[in-house]
Amino acid sequence: VSMCVCVCVCAGWRCVSGIRVFTAGDVTAVNGTDVRLKCTFQSSAAIRASSVAVSWTFRPPFAPSEGRFKKKVEWAGDISGRDASVVLRRVPFSFNGTFSCQVKNPPDVHGNVGVVPESLKS
Repeated sequence: VSMCVCVCVCAGWRCVSGIRVFTAGDVTAVNGTDVRLKCTFQSSAAIRASSVAVSWTFRPPFAPSEGRFKKKVEWAGDISGRDASVVLRRVPFSFNGTFSCQVKNPPDVHGNVGVVPESLKS
């Protein structure tokens, strides 16, 4: 989904495109293995690693336990290559749920959130 936001800039109008985030879709992982959650993005603005913000969130089907991802999530992306992926290490059944990837690259801060539903099997 793309959107166009028109902003008044002194002498005229300037059109800024929203950032677009892409994910691989449903991911199935085997209990105890590593799994890559792929997230890539497109931006009309120049990519400067120092200004890009990546946020991953998790929505479990049940109440979360504290500290669940400590030492279990590893950055696997490359901002200059427009990749915001992460790897989950030794995935337990408690990681079953929906992961979301959001990327902001000012001035492109509005756009879609990439969603990765994950299911685990033994």
